[in-house]
Amino acid sequence: MKLLEGKTAVITGAARGIGKAIALRFASEGANIAFTDLKIDEAGEATEHEIAAMGVKCKGYASNAADFEDTHRVVGEIMKDFDRIDILINNAGITKDGLMMRMSEQQWDAVINVNLKSAFNFIHAVTPVMMRQKAGSIVNMSSVVGVSGNAGQSNYSASKAGMIGLAKSIAKELGSRGIRANAIAPGFIITEMTSALSEEVRNEWAKQIPLRRGGTPEDVANVALFLASDLSSYVSGQVINVCGGMNA
Repeated sequence: MKLLEGKTAVITGAARGIGKAIALRFASEGANIAFTDLKIDEAGEATEHEIAAMGVKCKGYASNAADFEDTHRVVGEIMKDFDRIDILINNAGITKDGLMMRMSEQQWDAVINVNLKSAFNFIHAVTPVMMRQKAGSIVNMSSVVGVSGNAGQSNYSASKAGMIGLAKSIAKELGSRGIRANAIAPGFIITEMTSALSEEVRNEWAKQIPLRRGGTPEDVANVALFLASDLSSYVSGQVINVCGGMNA
């Protein structure tokens, strides 16, 4: 039997990148997939068709994850379409880097709202569902910079550190209801965003990584699968670094 057979996973920011890789990995293990993105464009539609072709139910939803009311609306739609939510992956995120002395309030607010408030919004919306089911797995996508910080990314680092604190708090708050919460802290992962960096910059990154390579979205997806499935049934309130040893 597949690890996620019959379960429904909600994955935010999953039209592309790490979110898409997680959706594909979950679908390969039998999960039905409800994914969100700010808009469901051609990439989102392609993701929806690719996952549906794997023989599971899949639907993409346009959603502003940073908006509380819109999040509750979309979770309501997902419940109408899927009738249950077993897994929540809080993956939506943006960067607006800059040194603190030059960072605008807008840069700070945008990153905190999209990266951290969105996780609060979705956890708030799915908690009643998971409590009725007496089971659920919540995974917050943090970052190694949420663990160790990074110059020029105070807003991003703060949002990702917040994702860790949020997961640990939810683990304690909802554990008695059979709901687990954990965080993943990816390091340098090769995505569309990081591929745009120069080869020189990417090589410098690799030198800082004990495994001497960047990670893949699939590397992160495999850890997400572990945390979402019953393989981790006694794992809650934890942070798993997927960083090739950067934070060893």
